[in-house]
Amino acid sequence: MAAGSTIHTFDVQLADVDRGVYDDFTLRLARHPSETDAYMLTRLLAYCLEYEEGIAFTEGVAATDEPAVLVRDATGRVAAWIEVGAPDATRLHHGSKLADRTTVYTYRDPAKVIANWAGKTIHDADAIVLHSFDAGFLDDAAAALVRRNSVTVSVTERQLYVELNGTHLSTGVHDHSIR
Repeated sequence: MAAGSTIHTFDVQLADVDRGVYDDFTLRLARHPSETDAYMLTRLLAYCLEYEEGIAFTEGVAATDEPAVLVRDATGRVAAWIEVGAPDATRLHHGSKLADRTTVYTYRDPAKVIANWAGKTIHDADAIVLHSFDAGFLDDAAAALVRRNSVTVSVTERQLYVELNGTHLSTGVHDHSIR
């Protein structure tokens, strides 16, 4: 954890009907001083939407050779490389070569994120999916954020329903091909 990081705790109730994943868990996220609320919430949602055995946060923005979220199998091999934000093409290329599956969750304009990768070498780019949320969704969620949070995340037919500290929000989870 970086000096000056702020710890946020999330008591999560997850119901992902699309994947048949249901669980309750508590997450502690260290928010780096340079990290925005939107980035931290996108990390949280990426974790929830990709939740499976072996999932873990890395050091986030402080990690230079790992994505925001990783999934490792029982042998320690990287099963999923999950980036947040707008990683550069070199980082995506590396992650795609290392993992069985690579995906990106962004809080930015997806067209601009994809444009930054145009013409660059990215291993297995056709298999990488960029996920985004409706405009304003993360800003509204950030307004409800406190240090100790209660959050319910429900997913059905790629529609995301979030209740964060009594604030009810919803958004589509939009999938974009990066090529």
